[in-house]
Amino acid sequence: MPQDISGYDVGALLYCPANAHHTVAQAVAAERLPRPFSLALCLEDTVRADALAAAEQAVEQTLHDLTDTARQETFYRPLTFVRVRSPEQLARLGRAYGKYRPLLTGFILPKIFIETCGAYCAVIRDLQADGLDYFYMPVFEAPSLLPLHTRHAALAEVKAQLDALRECILNIRVGGNDLCHVFGLRRDPGHTIYDLRPVADVLTDLLTTFAPDYLVAGPVWEYYDGPGWAEGLAQECALDRLNGFVGKTVIHPKQIPIVNQSLQVSPADYADANSILAWDDPCLVAPSAEGTRMNEYQTHFRWAQRVAALGRRYGVTK
Repeated sequence: MPQDISGYDVGALLYCPANAHHTVAQAVAAERLPRPFSLALCLEDTVRADALAAAEQAVEQTLHDLTDTARQETFYRPLTFVRVRSPEQLARLGRAYGKYRPLLTGFILPKIFIETCGAYCAVIRDLQADGLDYFYMPVFEAPSLLPLHTRHAALAEVKAQLDALRECILNIRVGGNDLCHVFGLRRDPGHTIYDLRPVADVLTDLLTTFAPDYLVAGPVWEYYDGPGWAEGLAQECALDRLNGFVGKTVIHPKQIPIVNQSLQVSPADYADANSILAWDDPCLVAPSAEGTRMNEYQTHFRWAQRVAALGRRYGVTK
């Protein structure tokens, strides 16, 4: 398993329906997209079942073109993932696309929960046994998440299954739109996912379950034009960050710079984080660099790790 990739590198994950954008390889190679970003080629709910075979061929063509161009040219190569629609498809494509590793970083596992997690984990182990060392990003968006009388026990069981494969789980992801669909809800540009309390409660449970051990990425913001879309995205990104999400799914290149800006850290936070990580005083509490708050090694160390990692990857605000 490559050790120079972490969950912090995923950042803004740009979703592309596999059969809708036949020029994505050219756009990536020509560096026409804002950087940094990661790329998701979707074979699941953006593709009709009767168009799946053609979509799989389109993914293979994209991977082939990127691999071929990379042999001849130097360009920004995003972490690239394929979103599959079932464990059976993962087993087949994991082997079929093996020739594109390491350009193909891994796979996104949609609607994972108690009814599918075991099958996905079995396929991952089989692929590892064949020497195919992909990274994986499970997405929690299944309607079976919602019942209160089973949610917590099921989340604990799914986490236990994923923990056994933790070294290859790059991010945990959440599907805000799928969860909204169950309730018949849709946020407007002036409200965030956190204003939709039934959905926000599910997201809170997912963070409580996974955030202590994994990076959890925020849900997609579905607006990319019109009044207030950018301000709404920035507001939701700020709340994502405050609640512990790292990174966000995006559906349009215009969203990438806003997500990247939200991942930057303030000079005060960066200074304090580095000070905490380099702590050598026997007294484990001290004023912050600006003298405005308390830094305590025992309670702020994990915060400091996150801030330092984001600062190194996405920069420090001016």
